[in-house]
Amino acid sequence: MSNDPSKTTPAVDAMREDWAIVDPLMNGTKGMRASGTALLPKWPKEDKEAYKARLDASTLLPAYSETVASMTGRVFAKPVTVGENVPARIVELTEDIDQQGNNLQVWLQEFFSIGLSRGICFALVDYPRAAGIRTRADEIAAGVRPYSVIIKPEQVLGWKSVGQAGGQVLTQFRYLESVEEDDPENDFASKTVQQVRVLEIGKWAVWRKREVNGKTEWFVFEEGVTTLPLIPLAVLYTKRTGFMTAKPPLMELAHLNVKHWQSQSDQDNILHVARVPMMVRTGVSQQFNEQGQPVAQEVQVGGCVNDLPEGGDLKFVEHTGKAIEAGRVSLQDLEAQMRMAGGKLLQREDSGTKTATQAEEEAAQDNSPLETMAGRLEDCGDQILQLFAMWLSLPDGGNIKVNGNFDADFDKQTSLPFLQYLHSSRVISDETLFGEGKRRSIIGDEVDWEEERDRIDRQGPPLGVL
Repeated sequence: MSNDPSKTTPAVDAMREDWAIVDPLMNGTKGMRASGTALLPKWPKEDKEAYKARLDASTLLPAYSETVASMTGRVFAKPVTVGENVPARIVELTEDIDQQGNNLQVWLQEFFSIGLSRGICFALVDYPRAAGIRTRADEIAAGVRPYSVIIKPEQVLGWKSVGQAGGQVLTQFRYLESVEEDDPENDFASKTVQQVRVLEIGKWAVWRKREVNGKTEWFVFEEGVTTLPLIPLAVLYTKRTGFMTAKPPLMELAHLNVKHWQSQSDQDNILHVARVPMMVRTGVSQQFNEQGQPVAQEVQVGGCVNDLPEGGDLKFVEHTGKAIEAGRVSLQDLEAQMRMAGGKLLQREDSGTKTATQAEEEAAQDNSPLETMAGRLEDCGDQILQLFAMWLSLPDGGNIKVNGNFDADFDKQTSLPFLQYLHSSRVISDETLFGEGKRRSIIGDEVDWEEERDRIDRQGPPLGVL
């Protein structure tokens, strides 16, 4: 097939090498088992049955996926707010931003989680085809409106761009999608169809496969035009490496998690071997059959008496346990390294001693990596709102605000007891403790300190205290 829209570009192929490690980790034990020998190599001389049994018994410590979930939770510690400069029509649409029932907060959370795990994520702001739509009243009556679609990194096949004003302008974007259609052979079933969508400035096309004279070829299934002067795509980078390319920012954690998966498999296997003592018999001559082949000699153990020749011995041989302990310590070391690798997203850059002017100029660079990613999410969200505005012929889409918590001491289980100790030691005030509780979402945002202090005064001393 000389004209194949499904062909991936070298830039996509390079990113997929990282995603081949990240995606199974995000899919948990089931995903890791499905990856087979790619992430859990076979041992030398290990047969297929033994490997399958070991693979099926292996379980994943979900350090990578849980770190992604934890860091995403920090970014969305408080609801995303829509600026006052966002047009009312767009505010209304953010309550169901994807026409799948997800509001802006929920949609952005999934969008960011994918971007954090893979390094990049794409958002297409599309508009359904509708004939005869001329006014807003027509639009509302027909139920047509712009909506956002998450294009996952693994769907992307390639793109084209041109240099313009010192930057790059996207001129073509291709991605794979699946659609459900009625099965013509069964009134009660549907089938999944794979197709390639090609977006270009001012037009789009959908390509599908078909069989012609025993050969498979691609053809344009449907096509159309758009009214925007650009491809309505917004890109979130969490670790950008170039135009439309990125690396997962937690890639080192991913490698450590794979190593832990392999080491845990080894540890489980050696525990299985160690828990089943092996019986050996010594001092017995080997017997052979007529062909000169050794004959297996059975020995009954348990509830019977075994007769042995003079000088013979029958006993269990058990594992010493040294390798088990070494494996346990190695797993603990890996878990500590994974915690450190995941926590680096919260570490602020130490830029050293600087003048007051330098400090002011570089304040924006003094954020933790996670805080920087949240800023990029804000920018991407603003682009999405602007694309909504363009589809609706509005001058400006406005801005959003991400209200995350990026402090390294945010962990409630470790920091709250210490804060309580500082409070009981009278190092911090009641109000400060109250504020720190709100910052950790232990106390609701609607609770006001002044009102709460009045309530405390009115309720009097605790029972039993005079």
